[in-house]
Order: sequence, then structure tokens, then C-alpha cells
Amino acid sequence: MATQSSLFDGVQEAPPDPILGLEVAFRADQDPRKVNLGIGAYRTDDGKPYVFRCVRQVEQEMAADPNLYKEYLPIDGLPELKKQTQELLFGEDSSAIAEERICSAQVLSGTGGLRVAGEFLRYFLPHCKTVYMSEPTWPNHPNIFKKAGLEVATYPYWNPATKGVDFENMKKTLESAAPYSVLLLHACAHNPTGVDLNEAQWREIMDLCKRKRLVPMIDNAYQGYASGDLQRDSFSSRLFCNEGNMELFVCQSFAKNMGLYGERIGMLHIVCANAERAKVVLSQVKKIIRPMYSSPPLHGARIVSRVLGDPNMKAAWMSELKELAGRIQSVRSALRNGLEAKQTPGTWRHITEQIGMFSYTGLSREQAERMTKHWHVYMMNNGRISLAGLTQANLPYVVEAIDEVVRAVPAS
Repeated sequence: MATQSSLFDGVQEAPPDPILGLEVAFRADQDPRKVNLGIGAYRTDDGKPYVFRCVRQVEQEMAADPNLYKEYLPIDGLPELKKQTQELLFGEDSSAIAEERICSAQVLSGTGGLRVAGEFLRYFLPHCKTVYMSEPTWPNHPNIFKKAGLEVATYPYWNPATKGVDFENMKKTLESAAPYSVLLLHACAHNPTGVDLNEAQWREIMDLCKRKRLVPMIDNAYQGYASGDLQRDSFSSRLFCNEGNMELFVCQSFAKNMGLYGERIGMLHIVCANAERAKVVLSQVKKIIRPMYSSPPLHGARIVSRVLGDPNMKAAWMSELKELAGRIQSVRSALRNGLEAKQTPGTWRHITEQIGMFSYTGLSREQAERMTKHWHVYMMNNGRISLAGLTQANLPYVVEAIDEVVRAVPAS
């Protein structure tokens, strides 16, 4: 029987997403030894999805509250969430908050914030047409800004020889960037490398931005998950805003640090020179959001607001977050110790020198592919693994896999 022609005959199948595609392949794998080190979502030591205790408590309180309704939120989100998240990010004593110079809107997590920011750049700051991002970076970063009609360029970040930041070449590239280019920076726990700038380097980048008239955009996806300290992990945002007195964009997400992955809760903050400009900018941000998704999600916004708005709940959240960050550091140490105990070829010091949920192992594409095909350990082909997927039960198996792969497939 002949296949009926379709309006969609000319549509080609898209390649799978490099991260989410791993999850699909992992679920289809029937091997009982399989390990998922692809997606950056925290897991308990028995491999189960983790829900913060404070989130459970808030949801129970909300379920028992007869006065909560499910009406639409304003276009720019839950009103009380604005100042709460500003203070978390920039500090309670920030002059930018006191002077009402920050335009804030609730958005669909980090991805949504970046896309709204990209649309704003395209329509209202046409001279800011190029976005510089690190090489490597989160795979979705270039897609977000290209879809917003912007040009994407890269700056060196990872030095494979030192397994650290290629800071001199990073600066050299940015020195040649055109004025008003946008500089996309990871606030902390750089994804995928796990290697962050130190405070002195951050100051150099801030000075370079001022001198070259570059526009900072900070992606703050892991505040509290890098060091366990919310204030320390927001150093870059506070530096540029409070000390540098710069206009900048910051995209803030609560997917990781409150475990609200599926709630899609985030904030876009645009720091302006004065309150009048912030008001005007917000009016146009709302005009962008309205035809895009109209109104942000309510449930996750209420959770975040209740946690941040209650001193006891906030303290409990901070303590829990520090506990989780500490477990990630322990996993790092165990992985390094396991590889060194086997005398696996190469140096593994970088595993404990990195920070956050991910480790850039240094494994080549060929080695990473063997990890998946031969050992059923699912990881990014650039060598990135999610440490959240390692448990006491599967860590020895992963160590064995890495050791075999490194010996069997020489680094290119």
C-alpha cells in the first residue's frame, strides 16, 4: 500500500538533544549495571530523585491552606518574589535594590530567562548583537541566543593541559571583542568544566568589561551548589552590581538549588543605571513575555517565596543545601581516590580541584563513547559527568570502567 503524502514530508528528523537524548538511551538500556552520569539532577545515595525537606514541608502547608487559589500570575510573576530573589543574589544591603534600579521578572527557569534576555537584546539593544560564551559551555547556550536572532562567538576557557581556566587566552579574545558585545559568564560551578574564576580573575574581567564596554550577562544556575555558601557563590553578581556599579543581566534559577527542576522557576534581573530606566526596561520585558508564554508558573514561585520569606525555613534550606554540596565534594574525593588507588594512567587531581555538580574528566570523545557502549555508563561525549549520579553502590564500577577505558583507548 502506497504511503500517503503528507504536508510534513519535507521535515527532517532532528538529532537528539546531547543531554536529554542520553536520558532516553539510558532508559531504553536493559543492562542492570547501567549508570546515568548525564543529566545534572541531584540523586540520593540509592540513586533516587531528591526532594528538599523544606520543599516537602512548604507543599504540605500549601495543600492545607484553603485560601490559596490557582489564578494567573502577573506577566512578570509573583510580586513578593522580586525583592526576595534580588536580596539572595545581590545582598540585602545592595544599593541597586534600595534605589530600585533592578528590573526583575519571573521566568521559565534559567533557559527562559536567557531566552527573554536574548529577545530583549535583539529588539531593544541592536548594537549588542554578538554574545560571547565560553568554549566549552552548556550545549543549550548557543541555541538559545541563535534562536533569538543573535550572533554567537566563543572565548577560550578550558585548558586541557592544565585542566584549569585558560585565563590569558580568555582575556586576549575578549580584548578583541567589539564594544557592546555581550559576555555570557557562569556565576559559579561552571558547566561543564567545574572550574571557576577566582576573585582576582573576576575583578580583571569586570575591569575589562568596563574598559571595552562589554555587557555582562551572568547565568546563575548553581548558587549554593558550588561551595555550599549562597553568598560566596553569588560573588560575581555582587561584584559587578555593587562594587562595579555596572548595568548587567543576571539569569537566576531554582531548578538545582531547591530541586525544583520541573517547576520551571527562575528570575531575570536587569540592573540599570537608575530607577526610571528599570521601570521602562520592565515594561518592554513584559511585552516580550506576553506573546511568548503570557504568565509564569505559580506553584514553584510560591514554594520559593515561602522558603525565602520565612527566616527559619530559609535557614533550614541553606543548611540542607550545604549538606548536599558537601556530599558532592565527598563523591569527588572518592572518585579521585579510587582512580589513584588503581594507578589509572594520567593525573586525577583536577577532579577534586573542580567544583559543583559536574566533573570535566578529561576523557576523550572515543573514551566517553566506550564508557557508554561497553560499560553502559552514560556520559557526555566531551568527558563531562554528573557527580550527582555516583553512589556508594555504583562508584567502584565507574572507577573500574574509567580505568579500563583509559588503558584500552589512548587519549588522542
